[in-house]
Amino acid sequence: MKANVTWHGRMTFTGGSDSGFEVPLGTDPEVGGDNDGFRPLELMAVSLAGCTAMDVISILQKKRQEISNFRVEVDAARADEHPKVITAAVIEYHVTGKNVDEAAVVRSIELSTTRYCPAQAMLAPVFPMELKYFIYSEDGELVRSGVYEASEQ
Repeated sequence: MKANVTWHGRMTFTGGSDSGFEVPLGTDPEVGGDNDGFRPLELMAVSLAGCTAMDVISILQKKRQEISNFRVEVDAARADEHPKVITAAVIEYHVTGKNVDEAAVVRSIELSTTRYCPAQAMLAPVFPMELKYFIYSEDGELVRSGVYEASEQ
Protein backbone atom coordinates (compact mmCIF):
# COMPACT_ATOMS: atom_id res chain seq x y z
CA MET A 1 0.00 0.00 0.00
CA LYS A 2 1.28 3.42 -0.93
CA ALA A 3 -0.04 6.85 0.01
CA ASN A 4 0.92 10.36 -0.98
CA VAL A 5 0.14 13.94 -0.06
CA THR A 6 0.47 16.87 -2.47
CA TRP A 7 0.72 20.46 -1.27
CA HIS A 8 -1.48 23.10 -2.95
CA GLY A 9 -0.30 26.20 -1.08
CA ARG A 10 -0.77 27.56 2.44
CA MET A 11 -1.93 24.53 4.47
CA THR A 12 -3.99 22.87 1.72
CA PHE A 13 -3.12 19.35 0.60
CA THR A 14 -4.64 16.44 -1.28
CA GLY A 15 -4.02 12.91 -0.08
CA GLY A 16 -4.14 9.93 -2.37
CA SER A 17 -3.40 6.23 -2.45
CA ASP A 18 -3.10 3.20 -4.73
CA SER A 19 -6.90 3.03 -5.03
CA GLY A 20 -6.83 6.27 -7.00
CA PHE A 21 -9.16 8.18 -4.70
CA GLU A 22 -8.24 11.53 -3.22
CA VAL A 23 -9.17 13.29 0.01
CA PRO A 24 -8.74 16.97 0.84
CA LEU A 25 -6.54 17.85 3.82
CA GLY A 26 -6.54 21.20 5.55
CA THR A 27 -6.47 22.94 8.89
CA ASP A 28 -7.89 25.86 10.87
CA PRO A 29 -7.27 29.49 9.86
CA GLU A 30 -5.62 30.20 13.23
CA VAL A 31 -2.74 27.93 12.21
CA GLY A 32 -2.48 29.14 8.62
CA GLY A 33 -5.13 27.00 6.96
CA ASP A 34 -8.29 27.68 5.01
CA ASN A 35 -10.54 25.15 6.76
CA ASP A 36 -10.78 23.28 3.47
CA GLY A 37 -10.27 19.62 4.30
CA PHE A 38 -9.95 16.86 6.82
CA ARG A 39 -7.41 17.22 9.58
CA PRO A 40 -4.97 14.29 9.39
CA LEU A 41 -5.91 12.94 12.83
CA GLU A 42 -9.60 13.09 11.90
CA LEU A 43 -8.80 10.62 9.16
CA MET A 44 -7.46 8.20 11.77
CA ALA A 45 -10.84 8.31 13.51
CA VAL A 46 -12.65 7.92 10.17
CA SER A 47 -10.35 5.02 9.31
CA LEU A 48 -11.11 3.32 12.62
CA ALA A 49 -14.87 3.82 12.15
CA GLY A 50 -14.79 2.69 8.53
CA CYS A 51 -12.68 -0.38 9.18
CA THR A 52 -14.88 -1.77 11.93
CA ALA A 53 -18.10 -0.66 10.17
CA MET A 54 -17.22 -2.66 7.06
CA ASP A 55 -16.49 -5.74 9.18
CA VAL A 56 -19.63 -5.50 11.31
CA ILE A 57 -22.08 -4.85 8.46
CA SER A 58 -20.52 -7.65 6.40
CA ILE A 59 -20.86 -10.11 9.28
CA LEU A 60 -24.42 -9.00 10.05
CA GLN A 61 -25.36 -9.52 6.40
CA LYS A 62 -23.82 -13.01 6.47
CA LYS A 63 -25.90 -13.70 9.59
CA ARG A 64 -28.94 -12.68 7.50
CA GLN A 65 -29.86 -9.76 9.71
CA GLU A 66 -32.35 -7.36 8.08
CA ILE A 67 -30.44 -4.08 8.48
CA SER A 68 -32.03 -0.93 7.06
CA ASN A 69 -29.62 1.64 8.52
CA PHE A 70 -26.18 1.38 10.08
CA ARG A 71 -23.57 3.84 11.24
CA VAL A 72 -20.49 3.82 13.42
CA GLU A 73 -19.44 6.88 15.42
CA VAL A 74 -16.01 7.39 16.95
CA ASP A 75 -15.52 9.96 19.69
CA ALA A 76 -11.77 10.31 20.12
CA ALA A 77 -10.31 12.17 23.11
CA ARG A 78 -7.03 13.98 22.52
CA ALA A 79 -4.18 15.12 24.75
CA ASP A 80 -4.10 18.83 25.54
CA GLU A 81 -0.39 19.17 24.80
CA HIS A 82 1.49 18.57 21.55
CA PRO A 83 1.63 16.19 19.81
CA LYS A 84 -2.07 16.01 20.90
CA VAL A 85 -2.33 12.27 20.34
CA ILE A 86 -5.56 10.33 20.70
CA THR A 87 -5.75 9.17 24.33
CA ALA A 88 -9.03 7.20 24.28
CA ALA A 89 -11.97 6.47 22.01
CA VAL A 90 -15.60 5.49 22.32
CA ILE A 91 -16.90 3.56 19.32
CA GLU A 92 -20.67 3.42 18.95
CA TYR A 93 -22.43 1.00 16.60
CA HIS A 94 -25.97 2.14 15.66
CA VAL A 95 -27.92 -0.70 14.02
CA THR A 96 -31.45 -0.27 12.71
CA GLY A 97 -33.51 -3.10 11.28
CA LYS A 98 -36.25 -5.66 11.57
CA ASN A 99 -35.89 -8.07 14.51
CA VAL A 100 -32.12 -7.51 14.79
CA ASP A 101 -30.59 -10.18 17.02
CA GLU A 102 -28.50 -8.66 19.82
CA ALA A 103 -26.25 -11.73 19.95
CA ALA A 104 -25.49 -11.29 16.23
CA VAL A 105 -24.55 -7.65 16.79
CA VAL A 106 -22.29 -8.51 19.74
CA ARG A 107 -20.65 -11.37 17.83
CA SER A 108 -20.06 -9.11 14.82
CA ILE A 109 -18.40 -6.49 17.02
CA GLU A 110 -16.33 -9.21 18.68
CA LEU A 111 -15.08 -10.60 15.37
CA SER A 112 -14.22 -7.13 14.10
CA THR A 113 -12.38 -6.31 17.32
CA THR A 114 -10.50 -9.56 17.78
CA ARG A 115 -9.96 -10.83 14.27
CA TYR A 116 -10.65 -8.64 11.26
CA CYS A 117 -10.17 -4.89 11.76
CA PRO A 118 -6.51 -3.92 11.27
CA ALA A 119 -7.18 -0.35 12.45
CA GLN A 120 -8.49 -1.58 15.80
CA ALA A 121 -5.70 -4.14 16.10
CA MET A 122 -3.09 -1.45 15.48
CA LEU A 123 -4.60 1.26 17.70
CA ALA A 124 -5.93 -0.82 20.65
CA PRO A 125 -2.46 -1.19 22.22
CA VAL A 126 -2.00 2.59 22.00
CA PHE A 127 -5.20 3.84 23.66
CA PRO A 128 -8.28 2.33 25.32
CA MET A 129 -11.47 1.91 23.32
CA GLU A 130 -14.96 1.54 24.74
CA LEU A 131 -17.34 -0.24 22.35
CA LYS A 132 -21.07 0.46 22.66
CA TYR A 133 -23.97 -0.75 20.55
CA PHE A 134 -27.49 0.52 20.01
CA ILE A 135 -30.17 -1.51 18.24
CA TYR A 136 -33.22 0.29 16.86
CA SER A 137 -36.47 -0.98 15.41
CA GLU A 138 -37.41 0.02 11.88
CA ASP A 139 -39.42 2.95 13.27
CA GLY A 140 -36.34 4.26 15.06
CA GLU A 141 -37.23 3.16 18.58
CA LEU A 142 -34.27 2.05 20.72
CA VAL A 143 -34.78 -1.66 21.41
CA ARG A 144 -31.48 -2.73 23.05
CA SER A 145 -28.15 -1.22 23.94
CA GLY A 146 -25.04 -2.43 25.64
CA VAL A 147 -21.29 -2.35 25.92
CA TYR A 148 -19.08 -4.95 24.31
CA GLU A 149 -16.66 -6.25 26.92
CA ALA A 150 -13.49 -8.05 25.92
CA SER A 151 -14.33 -10.73 28.52
CA GLU A 152 -17.17 -11.81 26.16
CA GLN A 153 -14.51 -13.30 23.88
